[in-house]
Amino acid sequence: MAHETPEVPPPVTPPRRGTRLTRRGRLTLLIGAVLVLGVAAAVLVPLLTGEPKREDAARTLVIPEGWRATQVYAAVDKALGEPDGTTAKAAPTADLPLPAGAKGNPEGYLYPATYPVTSATTPKSLLRYMTDTAGRHFGAEHITAGARRNDVTVYQTVTIASIVQAEADTEADMGKVARVIHNRLDRGMPLQMDSTLNYAMNRSTLDTSTGDTKLDSPYNSYARKGLPPTPIGNPGEQAMTAAIDPTPGPWLYFVTVAPGDTRFTDDYAEQQRNVAEFNRNRRGTGEG
Repeated sequence: MAHETPEVPPPVTPPRRGTRLTRRGRLTLLIGAVLVLGVAAAVLVPLLTGEPKREDAARTLVIPEGWRATQVYAAVDKALGEPDGTTAKAAPTADLPLPAGAKGNPEGYLYPATYPVTSATTPKSLLRYMTDTAGRHFGAEHITAGARRNDVTVYQTVTIASIVQAEADTEADMGKVARVIHNRLDRGMPLQMDSTLNYAMNRSTLDTSTGDTKLDSPYNSYARKGLPPTPIGNPGEQAMTAAIDPTPGPWLYFVTVAPGDTRFTDDYAEQQRNVAEFNRNRRGTGEG
């Protein structure tokens, strides 16, 4: 059920982060996952009505863009001083305001923001406010209209945004990455992205083997067409904007050959050349 939210105080912007989890070029698509791209537009979400206790006022929990639910759960446990696994166990019984398509799984709806933590905060109350916040943002008219325009549901849009969040090397690339996803879906092509495989295997790696691409999982976007059944992380505002309004273009492939240098193309031979350059660069840095 929905929960009433008190007035939101001014935003608190968390520190930028740039940890790269995967950035692997293959002969079909850019393969990559970004655990944290940073929170570009953080929202400070009050957890309790009334004034916080003085000793609680400075405590906050930052949820960066792109974190998976498992990472959010671990961070909540640590912030609240709970035993490991407490928040994960609380999630299914937290009465979270989620769309029907989520089937009770909050992945994608644990909205990236800076949240205050007080002595009265519980795992359930914190998860409820995260999902309440996501519901308000994702339920906005421009999001619902964009989903209709793209002939997908809002939940599918969140899933697309989570892949964009994982795959884009920079915020400037997000619109093009989203266009590749939409173009491949429209053509009935598998997405073929390592970020979805990494999610299935609960890992973050640059190295995806041929054996990995044969994994029997609904998140294996090499073997299965269409979107994975759930988001693969919790996207932020920029990724959602890209998902509903992707940059116009014919691109079907992309690869980041070097930091800040992502090549998009609809020509397979050009993609092969770009991937070869990526592999040379990676060998030169001792990463391959």
